[in-house]
Amino acid sequence: MRHRLTRGGRGPGWSMAVGALCVSASAVLLDLAHTTPGTASFHRCLLALPALLVLAGAERRREGGPPRRLYGLALMAGALFAGDMLLWTQAIAEVGAGLSTVLVNVQVVLVPLIAWAIDREPVPARFLGWLPPLLLGVVLTGGVLEHGTAVGTDPRSGTVHAVLAAVCYSGFLYLLRRGGRGGHVRQLYTVVVASAAVVSMLAGLAWYGFDLAPGWRVLGRLLAVAVSSQVVGWLLVATASPHLASHVGAILLLLTPVGAVALGAVVLGERPGPLQLAGCLLILVSAYFITARRPGADRGPASGLRRKEAPASPLPGRREDAGD
Repeated sequence: MRHRLTRGGRGPGWSMAVGALCVSASAVLLDLAHTTPGTASFHRCLLALPALLVLAGAERRREGGPPRRLYGLALMAGALFAGDMLLWTQAIAEVGAGLSTVLVNVQVVLVPLIAWAIDREPVPARFLGWLPPLLLGVVLTGGVLEHGTAVGTDPRSGTVHAVLAAVCYSGFLYLLRRGGRGGHVRQLYTVVVASAAVVSMLAGLAWYGFDLAPGWRVLGRLLAVAVSSQVVGWLLVATASPHLASHVGAILLLLTPVGAVALGAVVLGERPGPLQLAGCLLILVSAYFITARRPGADRGPASGLRRKEAPASPLPGRREDAGD
């Protein structure tokens, strides 16, 4: 099966953007839940599984099951996803939401770097050129320059946890994208979430705190996280990311902190400062100019998405297209 890698535009690009905005709701809802990282990570996955199992069953009847080798990737992706959720939630309390958000979103650099190192996927020059303003936008959006960095209970540990969360997040995104290239996305994603639930429970019992029955109010908030993030948001990301170049998917996921700022203002009554608003605008402008199609980009030698496909490679072929 051959897949097309696209710069963005209609189809996969829009699905990825909508998925990122749905995921952004989790930050606000987790803030309202007021529970431990282990409890939050376990229940948001567990509560999503019934709906995902229904979707996976329908896909299996229609397409059959995925190759066995892909289950290993899904299990690994789930473990990394759990690590990301646990470490990032812990880092918020220790170093503050702003800096933890900035650090975890270095995935915009790490994911294309992993794809280049393992898959030899070229990194376009236009992406490298826009990377400094893009990273500046992430820093400004996190509110670090307005609120300071040492706002948590343990800034040193929080920084370590946030960096480790960024590594787990990047590995999860890479495996999620690679595992979905052969189809069967809903079945494999269900395995990812189930694996994340088990790892979250074990880690919560050992280190991060775990409550099997946190109360109806907390469960209601975590159910909202499960629906918006696990069932809708990440499933859209899992479906779209195999059809996008790695740098495009990483950029579109930066809509998550932008959406979190907007939702925080609407739901929590937070008032983003002028630098945060400027950071959101800088992310949006940078993302547009990196992913927008240029006239003649499909034909010229400057295209950054071309690569020679090895005949025996399990990776998909690609064409330079702007939309789907």
